[in-house]
Formats: sequence, C-alpha cells, structure tokens
Amino acid sequence: MTADAETPSVGEAGPGRAGPIALREMGSFHVGGRVVRLEGQPAAEYLMAEGGQPVRIDPNGSYFVEQMYAQYFFVQDEGGHWPLLFWHGGGMSGATWETTPDGRSGWLHYFLRRGWDAYLCDAVERGRSGFAPVPQVWPQGPVIQPAESIHGRFRIDYPDTQFPREHFDRLARQMVPRWTHTDGAIMAAYLELLERTGPAIVVCHSQSGVFALRAAHARPDLVRAVVALEPASVPAFDPAVPYRAPTLVLMGDHIDEDPRWPRMRDRIQAFAAQWPQVEVVPLPARGMKGNSHMLMMDRNSLEIADLAHDWLAALPAARRAD
Repeated sequence: MTADAETPSVGEAGPGRAGPIALREMGSFHVGGRVVRLEGQPAAEYLMAEGGQPVRIDPNGSYFVEQMYAQYFFVQDEGGHWPLLFWHGGGMSGATWETTPDGRSGWLHYFLRRGWDAYLCDAVERGRSGFAPVPQVWPQGPVIQPAESIHGRFRIDYPDTQFPREHFDRLARQMVPRWTHTDGAIMAAYLELLERTGPAIVVCHSQSGVFALRAAHARPDLVRAVVALEPASVPAFDPAVPYRAPTLVLMGDHIDEDPRWPRMRDRIQAFAAQWPQVEVVPLPARGMKGNSHMLMMDRNSLEIADLAHDWLAALPAARRAD
C-alpha cells in the first residue's frame, strides 16, 4: 500500500521530507473506557434530518464512555525500532501530528518515511474518541478556548516566530473541547494502549507530556523512550521509584518573556537534574530561534524532527532486541 507523495514546500529536502509512504498495513481501534447506565431520564423527539420523520429517543440505557481512538501505520520497510506513539496536547487531537497548517509534511509523515511504525491517538474525550453525556455522566462541561487565547499562550505573537502565522486559522480550526476532570481516564487509556502495542516510544506534546512521563515511570518495560515537546508539567513521582526511560525534552523560544513558561521550565529542569537519562534541549541553544509552543507545526518543524530522529536512532533502548 503506497500513499501519494505530498507536494513538498520550498526547503523540504532530505530524509523524511517528501516522497511516497509505503505501508504494509494500517487500521484503527478503540481502547479503554467503561459502560455506564442511565435511568429515570425523560424521552424526547428529535428531527434528525431535514425532511425526515421525528425520532423518539429514550436516553435510558447503556453508554460506552472514556474510550480512546488509535490509528496505526506500519511501514513496508520497518527499521528495527520500537513503534512510535504520538500523543497530543490539551484541546487538540491527533491532527497535531499530521499535515502542518501551511501544508507541509507533519511529524507522522516524516517518521513513517524514515522507517518507523506509528500509532496516532485521539485521547479520551477528544476527536474520534467521543464524549460522555453532560451532566448525567460527566458533571462538568468542557473548556473551549477562543482563538486569541491560543495565539497568546502558544507564543505565536513574536516578530521572529517560526509558526506560519498566515495560516493560524487552520490551527484554530483543529482545536476541540476538553475537560479538566478526566485525567484518570486519559491515563488509564494510554496505559491500556501500551498493553496492546507492547514496548514503544512515546512522542508527546504539552498536556500529554504529563501522561507520557507517568507512563514511563509506571511501566518502564513498555515505555522504552520519550520525546517530549514542551511538556506542560512534570508529575510528582514517588522518589523511591527511579525514573528509567531515556527522555529528550525539546523547548522552544521566548520562554522567559511568557508569564507561565519560566515556572514550567524550572520544573522540567529540576526533573532533568534528578535523573541523568533526561536531556533538556533549548532550541535557541542549537541556533533555532523563534520557535513557538507548536514545535511540530513551526516552519523548521522537520529540522526539529531531525534532532529527535537522530537522538532516537542513536539510542540502544529504541531498537528491538531481535
């Protein structure tokens, strides 16, 4: 199975940037979740389609909730590495890792072209994972962010920004509702995904950095490495249990000019100081200026992918023993 090549943008040259993607298999599934029953709810009639007949829906019964959607892509010529699991940030979905807002290859395409099997996830309560009834099952409504908030918090406002600002509307269209009380369900689904995939490497961004680090701490047998793009925080671990996973943390620019990110960076650096297998790379120190919070979408996103790829390729833990 071969996917058509995307039209490369100016500057897209080199490994992983263009050309066909040959797959031996692809598909999708859901993991995790639970079944809840509702009783005592009033029935109602709804017109479900223009010109159709009213449908009487009785909301009492069983609901499948808190499941997670995953899509897998297995390349034709797998390079002997553990697969990559792509986990997205808050208010986002797996679309984060696909085509960039200005139409370039995303990290998913890049790593497939370089011979890595991959799983693309929509976390619990995002995208194709679905929602639960509110307030009957989930007591709180979702947080929905205005475009102005996204623009500021993702550090896109700077004159030298690497984010393709002329296509910001395409990022804003990707944003989805998120809930603030579902962390336990999200973590449970990610762990169940790892049980299904077996040993893997987690590539995470922002909110999902917390889940990836937790998973790596709890299941070092399943999380062989972590590549974290600006994790939003570091969870509090039991200090008696060592953190074992090789971890690369990539940080963008203009962090000191943001009201929140210096404190978040301090927590990340304290974590790295505790565990020598955690490496924090500020991209400005590598000569990459102007990167936003959306590193996988910035104009130099594939140069950043090169850093992650080369780090993983040199990592013994990233390669299958067989």
